[in-house]
Amino acid sequence: MTLSVVIPVYNDADFLRTCLRALSQQRRPADEIIVVDNASTDATATIARAAGVRVILEPLRGIWPASAAGYDAATGDVIARLDADSVPPVDWLERIEARFTADPGTAVYTGPGDFYNCGPVTAWLGGHLYIGGYFRWMGLWLGHPPLFGSNFAMRRQVWAANRDRVRRTITDVHDDLDFSMHLGPDEPVTLDPNLRVLISARPFETPRGLGRRVAWAGRTLFFDWPDYSPWRLRRHSVSPRETHPRAL
Repeated sequence: MTLSVVIPVYNDADFLRTCLRALSQQRRPADEIIVVDNASTDATATIARAAGVRVILEPLRGIWPASAAGYDAATGDVIARLDADSVPPVDWLERIEARFTADPGTAVYTGPGDFYNCGPVTAWLGGHLYIGGYFRWMGLWLGHPPLFGSNFAMRRQVWAANRDRVRRTITDVHDDLDFSMHLGPDEPVTLDPNLRVLISARPFETPRGLGRRVAWAGRTLFFDWPDYSPWRLRRHSVSPRETHPRAL
């Protein structure tokens, strides 16, 4: 099994350096790391090339266009995804490979994030209300666990089946939530609370930034209403909610 890691980046050179350092310390190294330079004006591309990873340019600014370009370029049997501010533990890819090897029925594998660069209260509230709330409420809406864009992996066939269905050219929706809404009933999502990465607390730095993320969530959910309403999504979903020893 080969593993590709895709990291879409826009002007996040400092975060990217830390992310790539963490990937270089994986017990199970990636077979391919792709940094998608989303028309950055900082040192993103320079840092990526210095780390010896593959760099591709996506000029259309937005998380979906950048992510989709990376998935298109990936050659691995499994495509893993991190954001530039994600910091995976040393066993992250090891866990991903073990999961997909042990269970051929796993199509998508995702987990939560733990906030850093913030105080303990912000980290706790962010983990329980922001991340935990995302998995709980979006899970109820979808009828299956959603993907978390900062920390997930999928079989290459999943992207091949959905690359022309998702809203990959829309720049103001959440790519992970949109992807979750388009998954078919034969593409089950496994949510594992033990598959964790560190993520930056920057969503909470300003009310405007947090408000923009909330607005994007609403736009994603209601983009094609009522075709993607919860009752229609749940009726067609058979993705299992896998339980693990430690709850979110």
